[in-house]
Amino acid sequence: MPLDESGYRGLVLELLTNAGVDLSDTIRVICGNREYTGVLMPRAQVGTDPSHVVLKLESGYNIGIRLDPKSRVELISHHKKKRKKTAEEIPPPSSDLPDIAFLSTGGTIASKVDYHTGAVNPALDAKDLYETVPELRDHANLRCRILMSRLSENIHPKDWTKIAKAVASEIRNGVDGVVIAHGTDTLGITAAALSFALQDLPVPVVLVGSQRSSDRPSSDAALNLITATDFAGTVDAAEVMVVMHGEINDSFTLAHRGTCVRKMHTSRRDAFQSINISPIFKIDKDGITELSPPLHRRNPTRKMKLKPRFDNKVALIKTHPGIDLGIISYLVDNQYRGIIMEGSGLGHAPEYTHSSIRDAIDSGVVVAMTSQCIYGRVNMNVYKPGVELLQMGVIPCENMLPETALVKLMWLLGNVKDSSKVRHMMTKDLVGEMGARSSPSEYTGQGGF
Repeated sequence: MPLDESGYRGLVLELLTNAGVDLSDTIRVICGNREYTGVLMPRAQVGTDPSHVVLKLESGYNIGIRLDPKSRVELISHHKKKRKKTAEEIPPPSSDLPDIAFLSTGGTIASKVDYHTGAVNPALDAKDLYETVPELRDHANLRCRILMSRLSENIHPKDWTKIAKAVASEIRNGVDGVVIAHGTDTLGITAAALSFALQDLPVPVVLVGSQRSSDRPSSDAALNLITATDFAGTVDAAEVMVVMHGEINDSFTLAHRGTCVRKMHTSRRDAFQSINISPIFKIDKDGITELSPPLHRRNPTRKMKLKPRFDNKVALIKTHPGIDLGIISYLVDNQYRGIIMEGSGLGHAPEYTHSSIRDAIDSGVVVAMTSQCIYGRVNMNVYKPGVELLQMGVIPCENMLPETALVKLMWLLGNVKDSSKVRHMMTKDLVGEMGARSSPSEYTGQGGF
């Protein structure tokens, strides 16, 4: 990308051009008594302020520096393009290592910044993956595919179907495990979707992401990738799990059940926690420690069930004081087939909404209740309004996460024709999404792991 197409213009472009620098060059910027040294980055194409230059400092962080006519720019060194890896540099398969299918869907962990163009590109083909995390050579024979390159907030239910079919194809080809790189924002929801779409797995399916990109010194990408890959190839378990940092340092990761995990912090490296259950495994330098029993043990002869359809006509409604009844009416009028209510406390909705909820159920809409509380379970038998909701046909979702309940109802409506059977199956634990009883340990977060 030419310098004049990288977002710079006016005075800044003139100073950079006169200094003979280009994108990705290492430069020194002098403003009064201050000096800054770093790699020249493209400028964002949004905004109206043309007077700043962007450098990546040695620390790995970016800084914007406002320039004026007295500022100076000096070239320190030109960028040297990296030689592209050839196929011969990818390590040949080793009979001593497990075969892992690595599927990339996008997100922070599956992208890299091209400092020359400023583009964020999918990085996790085999060559990029070995270049980014060379240690993986010692952990598995990797078979890499880029399924899509999407920020996870843009993932759609049809993408769950695509991912599920790709996983099933790899498993049928005889891999020892599958690792899926995914953005963290909706990683837990995709994990829940795959848990329903891929049942009776013979080998583990592991989703992994990173809170911070691999070019940052505080990145969690390498540890997450290495432990997820090693875990998928060797653990004696066969279900959909999420492997992410277990604390803010780089000491261990945790494996969480795909239907019971939630992103609990916007930016911490240990953002993911198991809700209402313990994590299943802890992975550290000493190996893999089982913390609670998995649904299935590894068994390559087990016949997997692939049911990848999801009905998108399901909505998740968070109740709140003053909620507009028109929301429920809109969903009924637009032929939605299911509604998950995220109620208050034990599973309540404002009483003035009850008539609208009854009308929805009478129209054939499946309505189920979860709780806005992070921990605990729905119990609609305690107070009169809850009993009334039960009597009109609202389905209690026990201790299911609201987003898991959403995915479960989408999956049931996509695969089961009989609506009475859908309602019955919403109350049953199918893939570890709801527990039969609550334990005091549920309220301790990570439980000290």
